[in-house]
Amino acid sequence: MDAIRSRNSEHLNVITSIRSKTEDHLHHIASIRSEIREIDPSQAHNDVELLAQIGYKQELRRHYSTLQVFGIAYSIMGLLPSISSTIATGLESGPAGLVWGWFVASIFILSTGTSMSFLGSAIPTSGGLYYYTNYYAPHWIRVPLSFLIGCSNTLGLIGGLCSISYGFAVEVLSAVFIQTDGDFEITNAKCYGLFAACIISNVIISCLTTKYAAHWQTISIIVNTFLIILFMIAVPAGKKHDFNSASYIFTNFENARTTYSTAWSFFMGFMPAIWTIGAFDSAIHCSEEAKNAQRAIPVGIVGSISACWILGWLICIVCAACIKDGDTARVLSSETGNPMAQIIYDALGKKWAVAFMAMIAVGQYMMSVSILIALSRQIWSFARDNGLPIVYNFIKVINPKIQVPVRATIFAGCLSLVLGLLVLINGTAGANALFSLAVACNLLAWGTPVFLVLLPLGRKRFVSGPFYFGKIISRIINCVTSCWVVFVIVLAMFPDSRDVDKDSMNYTVVINCGMWILSLIYFYVWGYRTYTGPVSNLDDEYSEGSIQHLDEVLKEKA
Repeated sequence: MDAIRSRNSEHLNVITSIRSKTEDHLHHIASIRSEIREIDPSQAHNDVELLAQIGYKQELRRHYSTLQVFGIAYSIMGLLPSISSTIATGLESGPAGLVWGWFVASIFILSTGTSMSFLGSAIPTSGGLYYYTNYYAPHWIRVPLSFLIGCSNTLGLIGGLCSISYGFAVEVLSAVFIQTDGDFEITNAKCYGLFAACIISNVIISCLTTKYAAHWQTISIIVNTFLIILFMIAVPAGKKHDFNSASYIFTNFENARTTYSTAWSFFMGFMPAIWTIGAFDSAIHCSEEAKNAQRAIPVGIVGSISACWILGWLICIVCAACIKDGDTARVLSSETGNPMAQIIYDALGKKWAVAFMAMIAVGQYMMSVSILIALSRQIWSFARDNGLPIVYNFIKVINPKIQVPVRATIFAGCLSLVLGLLVLINGTAGANALFSLAVACNLLAWGTPVFLVLLPLGRKRFVSGPFYFGKIISRIINCVTSCWVVFVIVLAMFPDSRDVDKDSMNYTVVINCGMWILSLIYFYVWGYRTYTGPVSNLDDEYSEGSIQHLDEVLKEKA
């Protein structure tokens, strides 16, 4: 008995020792954090001074006008190509599910974008979301939490690039299928081959034309708007069958997800709008290249969401009105692999369907270039703060000739090619995981700093920029955004059916949760050695020359 007690005592001592060492390790990590800078946007005279106040020197060329900041978000949303890629998800809850799902979801997306605009107008920096998390979070958690958000936002934008590029591949293959009258087999290997070609060419174009990236956004605005106008005129005018009734369009809820209730199927029909009207944080990631960033960011975010809300709703109505004979199931099971291609084919015939799908693919391709530009800025800014694991010193180098993050662009392309292997491995299920991955990861990154601003410390630290609706209205909007984010993250992780197998499994749960857990494990095991939160890269010469006036103002205020 004494021997047993002795062994138990030794065992307890070992556990106590491990617990003590763990607590000491966590306490040590919590004590390693960078300085929080006092930021007051009203005290900065221009973009460069405000960026210096945030803690960074101006390394990128500011060439984005307010219209072009709007353009990068609007281009990434790419209404007609995006709806073409995701319309099947909306139609599974019926034409009314597609139409009203878009309208209702857009209200909450606008709330989210407004909350993001409050933050971007106050602290316009390319790091954006992980910087805000570090700035507004309680001290004991701010560094690991901002690291998690930096990783999540990066992976979310990569998921966005992958899903856009996959949509491009499907649209091209659908055009080929129609052109050959069905004498063409669409396989996972062909999808991945086109996907990879899209990514690689995106990287080349982005590296060669990043000096002219702002002009690219202007062209993209024109192309996407032209596609929308052409679709809404040509498809209804040229259709060879009768329009569906108003009751079919606005009241006919169906449920192709028979294992779920009609109500839950309707909620899952939110996904086309959620995925399409996304990546609006791209305006924040390009803020260090924007002129008058404090005002350009809100215009870019709120303006692009509002435009896509209304125009996208009209596109959904046109699609529902032009479904041949009101046969939703036939469109969903189309051999073209794309319901939008079938709708256009039924309305306009073979030649127009091929032409439209080709034009939609061009719009989709332009989307992928735009999101790669935003993604490269997020990766570069995270590497600048030593947050990107392992390769941060290599990635944070700016090309001195054209002042753009070329290495970050190439790195983003390589990661996307690896993640896109899900399409080759598991076809539709892998593609759905890429779509949901972009939604869940980005929503966590968007929602976390918004929620933190609602907490006592965040409210105390928050100093608004020129875009703000006052304390009461702004807090209500932030509360709505926080609730919406939680709901959609859960929604994005549900499979299409309760009867889950390897083909219907939603791998977002595995990928997202696994990435979030691994990010925190990496941080506590090794990452804390290099990442201590956003760090200033201002050198003495820059500080003395460019922000002398700012230092004087802050001293007076103190």
